[in-house]
Amino acid sequence: MKMNIRAFLTLSLALVTFSQTTFATVYPLPPGNSRLIGENINLIIPQDNKQPLESFAAQYQMGLSNMLEANPGVDALLPAPGSMLVIPQQLILPDTPREGIIVNSAEMRIYYYPKGQNNVVVLPIGIGQLGKDTPLNWITKVERKKAGPTWTPTQKMHEEYRAMGESLPAVFPPGPDNPMGLHALYIGRLYAIHGTNADFGIGLRVSHGCVRMRADDIKYLFDNVPVGTRVQFINESVKATIEPDGSRYIEVHNPLSANQAEFESEAPVPITLNATISNIMADPSVNQGEVQQAIETRSGMPVKVN
Repeated sequence: MKMNIRAFLTLSLALVTFSQTTFATVYPLPPGNSRLIGENINLIIPQDNKQPLESFAAQYQMGLSNMLEANPGVDALLPAPGSMLVIPQQLILPDTPREGIIVNSAEMRIYYYPKGQNNVVVLPIGIGQLGKDTPLNWITKVERKKAGPTWTPTQKMHEEYRAMGESLPAVFPPGPDNPMGLHALYIGRLYAIHGTNADFGIGLRVSHGCVRMRADDIKYLFDNVPVGTRVQFINESVKATIEPDGSRYIEVHNPLSANQAEFESEAPVPITLNATISNIMADPSVNQGEVQQAIETRSGMPVKVN
């Protein structure tokens, strides 16, 4: 009997873990007067761990930046066995229409609102390097989709690689070695949301301006997002919400660097709250010390401040 109970508990734990890792990015939509979704997960690193932080990020469909913000001081190459990792799955929805695809470069996440469904899918992305920025504050649509895309480097890219003593082929054919991965959604005329042959770049500024995703994530969008779907690019490093019970939350991410001096500096990029968020935080019930702490900590997770 004891063996059966133990087996049942083991199976139950396995099922819970499977559901968390497989469906972690699909959230039921809250009512229209609420924007807070999900719950964080606390994970103990196994004693025999030999995996880098990227492996845990991929398992829970997080970007590397999301994991680093939520776990300051963690060793990205080898998280310490026995230590605790926070998986930041509680989020504030962006202050946008709940429609189509929202690309929030500041938090390096995509929000996809499937038409006719009462849920939102949240997936991590990699974005453009400094000076090769992913678009900001732009509304467009999915123009077309392609399985097995080819990639043709521009003349400027060829020059950049030659300056580093390297060369690029004229065209990368479809396949697993293609930097665009195996699937692409073409956005507007110049950009794409596509896969990658280097998963370590998810959650980092690594591309030439396009949006990168892990293979399974872009495959999901490829299979589910219709051509013509609305796409909105935003740059919200700070989000805030007033929940139906009066609770006020603020979520702060590290802002994107705007120039090379900021990019190379160890000092944090300054944060200025916009008028909407300032009004939410100005309520007499709000603890301003907690607001300031959230801005300084920049954990990328919602913090209740009243």
